[in-house]
Amino acid sequence: MPPEQPDADLGGARIRSLAVSGFNALEQSLLIIIALLTIGAVAREIYLVFATQTVTLADILQMFLYTEVIGMVGVFYTGHGFASPFAYPIFIAITALARLIVLQGKDMKPENILFEAGAILLLAVAVMIILRPRQQAAG
Repeated sequence: MPPEQPDADLGGARIRSLAVSGFNALEQSLLIIIALLTIGAVAREIYLVFATQTVTLADILQMFLYTEVIGMVGVFYTGHGFASPFAYPIFIAITALARLIVLQGKDMKPENILFEAGAILLLAVAVMIILRPRQQAAG
């Protein structure tokens, strides 16, 4: 068998390094786009509140969701927050489902409310499972 050539390993390492750099740049670009779009949506929501001169529960809950999206982008940039990058989006999903229940609660069929509440419970359990290794390491 011929011995492995070190140049071949260097080439593969360079390609992997370039691929990782490219994906990191793409991720950073998409995070900036998400942040800009969210800020635009916040500005639009604020404009609508001032234009209609009314603030509804839906407006407040929508602003809370926008705040969480901006917070999620911040968590990705700072690296602070949860042990897993999956936890924060799950919290946003929980908030969105709770918003749906609050806004449509009176008009929804009772079984649909139970399904959505079950989805919230399932997501909460998922977060507990995801974050459990971090809690055990700290304890």
